[in-house]
Amino acid sequence: MELRDTPQEAAFRQEVRNFIAQNLPSSSKARGARRFEDADRDWSRKLGEAGYAGLTWPKEYGGAGAPYSHQAIFLEELARAEAPSHLGVIGLGMAGPTIMAWGSPEQKERYLSKILTADEIWCQGFSEPDAGSDLAASRTRIDDQGDHFLVNGQKVWSSFAHIADFCIIVGLGLPDEPRYKNLTYVIIDMHAPGVEVRPLVQITGHPEFNEIFFTDVKVPKENLLGTVGEGWQVAMTTLLHERGTLGFALSATLDVAVRKLIALAQERNVTDPILRDRIAREWIELQALKYTNYRSLTTLTKTGIPGPEGSASKLVWSENNQRLTKLALEILGSHAQLTDGSGDGYWQYQQLRSRGNTIEAGTSEILRNIVAERVLGLPRSR
Repeated sequence: MELRDTPQEAAFRQEVRNFIAQNLPSSSKARGARRFEDADRDWSRKLGEAGYAGLTWPKEYGGAGAPYSHQAIFLEELARAEAPSHLGVIGLGMAGPTIMAWGSPEQKERYLSKILTADEIWCQGFSEPDAGSDLAASRTRIDDQGDHFLVNGQKVWSSFAHIADFCIIVGLGLPDEPRYKNLTYVIIDMHAPGVEVRPLVQITGHPEFNEIFFTDVKVPKENLLGTVGEGWQVAMTTLLHERGTLGFALSATLDVAVRKLIALAQERNVTDPILRDRIAREWIELQALKYTNYRSLTTLTKTGIPGPEGSASKLVWSENNQRLTKLALEILGSHAQLTDGSGDGYWQYQQLRSRGNTIEAGTSEILRNIVAERVLGLPRSR
């Protein structure tokens, strides 16, 4: 593929930069470490009004119908400006595409436009305490009661659940059927009776993730996506979209971190050849990740369907980011113990936050299995 922007792409990139410069809230410009609560509905609404939410969504659903290269450019520029992402990131990247692929006309009409404007926020209920990233091991029950479903169970690591209006969940709809044929996928109103959200405070001190408990939650039949027992196939659509375009944002975020690391080394006058070699390694790893994502973009552009290669990007980024932030603290030396005063706490927060990178959006172990089986074609381990 052509690695330089086309004239149209260059014009779009400049347009995005101008928009961010003119509209990014001053509070966002002044902040240090990135946190979920920095993104708010006003900023998200501005992104939606400007046409940057749902860039690649079809125009019939309120999107811009833009090429995937524009989505990649937008994510890159957002990360480079350290601007908050759209608050409805799960709705835009996961719930929305899944509803477009599997939803009824009524579901599309009801949900999609409000995702773009951040009027309704979504969360994801896939992981469970005893299942982790093994979605097929889900034990949450979605029982057919004739005129409605009854949901009982627990989900965990659900970002935005404490502010979400709706949740996409997978659970056992046909418990007696074989694995992969026993799951059902539904949309749950987070304000329905029986839904309880408990925020989980992370090592950073911030409750970014949540537990969700479902106790006899009634779900209307019209909230079903796919058919009963077809939940695995629907969920694969969700996960492909989650990781399919995620790589562009991750490599841009890593680009920012590498530049900050180099600036820190220059500021601290790092002369140790081993440290300098480790810094160079991070720069090289970043370039490799970028080109991997370019290849994924080529496939996505040709087929319109994200491939499993996105799992490799997320895997590499998560481990790179943990290694990079640890290196930054080594360069800071004794100052790494300070979070205020002479130190602003940026790298300290990033190192703590990075510990979750190899768990969220699929653990490294699960992602390695996906890459081995679906990219390299190796035999299944079980």
